[in-house]
Amino acid sequence: MTEPRVIHFEILGNDQKALQAFWGGVFGWKFDTSNPGGYGMTDPAVTGIVVGIGDKRGPAGHVTGYVRVADINATAAKAVELGGSVIMPRFSAGPDAWLGVIADAEGHVVGISE
Repeated sequence: MTEPRVIHFEILGNDQKALQAFWGGVFGWKFDTSNPGGYGMTDPAVTGIVVGIGDKRGPAGHVTGYVRVADINATAAKAVELGGSVIMPRFSAGPDAWLGVIADAEGHVVGISE
């Protein structure tokens, strides 16, 4: 490895099954929930990194990470269709760099990029 790279991100919240259904629906991900407590993990061969979704471990949930998608606008629309919201619509972050930010129904924020 010649540079740091993201290898895992997770979303922790109040209802891990609902969160797994939401984010799985938005991105087409499948989760292995045979882990302790039903914590769901994706296959990194499919998603590029391990994505984990589980119940929060403290008073507040959290999320960290950006997901590359083919079409920010279509992904944002899918998030809204599934009960989420668009925090920041598609915007230019520099030459050939486009970003957006979406959230699930609990307010967990995930960045999306093209």
